[in-house]
Amino acid sequence: MTQGRKSNQFRTETDSMGEVKVPQDALYAAQTQRAVDNFNISSLTLPLEFIQQIITIKQTAAETNLELGQLPKTKAQAIIKATEKLFKSGLINATHFPVDVFQTGSGTSTNMNVNEVVAHIASSTRTTIHPNDDVNMGQSSNDVIPTAISMMATEQLIKHLIPAVESLIETIKAKGRTLKSVLKTGRTHLMDAMPLSMEQELSGWAYQIQLTLKNLKNIISQVSELAQGGTAIGTGINSSPKFKSLFVEKLKNKTGLPYKKAGNAFASISGQDSSVALSGILNTLATALMKISNDLRWMNSGPVSGLGEIRLKAIQPGSSIMPGKVNPVVPEAVTMAAAQIIGNHTSITVGAQAGNFQLNVMLPMIAYNLHQSLELATNSSLHIADTIKNFEPNKELLDQLLNKNAILATALAPKVGYEKASEIVYKARKEARTILDVAVELTTMSEKELSKVLDPKKLT
Repeated sequence: MTQGRKSNQFRTETDSMGEVKVPQDALYAAQTQRAVDNFNISSLTLPLEFIQQIITIKQTAAETNLELGQLPKTKAQAIIKATEKLFKSGLINATHFPVDVFQTGSGTSTNMNVNEVVAHIASSTRTTIHPNDDVNMGQSSNDVIPTAISMMATEQLIKHLIPAVESLIETIKAKGRTLKSVLKTGRTHLMDAMPLSMEQELSGWAYQIQLTLKNLKNIISQVSELAQGGTAIGTGINSSPKFKSLFVEKLKNKTGLPYKKAGNAFASISGQDSSVALSGILNTLATALMKISNDLRWMNSGPVSGLGEIRLKAIQPGSSIMPGKVNPVVPEAVTMAAAQIIGNHTSITVGAQAGNFQLNVMLPMIAYNLHQSLELATNSSLHIADTIKNFEPNKELLDQLLNKNAILATALAPKVGYEKASEIVYKARKEARTILDVAVELTTMSEKELSKVLDPKKLT
């Protein structure tokens, strides 16, 4: 990296294409500035967690190249110290990593952004560090960016999403245990159906999430495969043959995460199958979270003219014009987050098919959307768990509605036949009477026998 003339606001940097003016206080250099100038497409930049993964790659690569005798000790130490400074100093922010998400499809601009920042900080010592020759030694944007995606996803899964999902499952089960004796009218097509306990209802939610949890744990082995060492197209050009194994070993020791070499470097650079697979699981989780959230919204509806089966905890005023109105704001927020995850899955799927020959060219967009989906899934799981933990059943109303449920006559069908049971249901509804009263009138069964057959507790 060559530092040239300085003015009050800018300094001049050079790269292989010539001179570029860069803000005086910028830690990056010419190639990053070109990207800032060329890609003014959105206000979105890649997540800082993703940038941190790339910095970790640079640090680990320097350690690996030092041990392999590829990088002089003075340069390796300067790079390692520079990355440590980045992690400790709060410099990992959009000011120094400003490149738009919508950039070159390989993420070269972001890779060079990190290379330049690390080189700038490292060169502030008495050692001159070149962003390409030294910081990027034995690497390519084409293996760095897919590796950073895998690292980000693995860390998010293990440290954040899986614990959040496990907590959600336990919360649902624990709440269900407190609701074992609470019976309610079931619904199909939003219409009255046979009764069930609220514990049974919540057990369905828990099992949906449990299946997703199993899939999240299983996908780790696929997501944690790293492309690093494949360099430009998968052949490993300009990298030591020993680089891959040593890099992964050092990264595992550094992070404690189960990283491993890619099963096939060509696939890991040109394909994003693991991102699509993970996103698919997040898509499934999002649909389950949306179902649970909407169930909560329906059950809480009212409180006068809706179902009013439960009372969600009031956490904020619900209207700027209607005093006293309280809305199910957390379930609503979660349904929006779920919709975003579902949309992201489509984008990631489209992005993953863009592996033209030996390189995928939608990597930054995949990285951004996958990170967002992981974050939304994690936080949504935690928020909806808190909502479930704190709702209260309206037992008195549930009992009243259950006793008026004409569909209880379903239990009579095996004894009196479907047609007679239907007649009882229609008459009970028309005359606003209980099933028991009408059944006593229209069947030869005794009231005692009918009460036993129609007991909601036995029907659950």
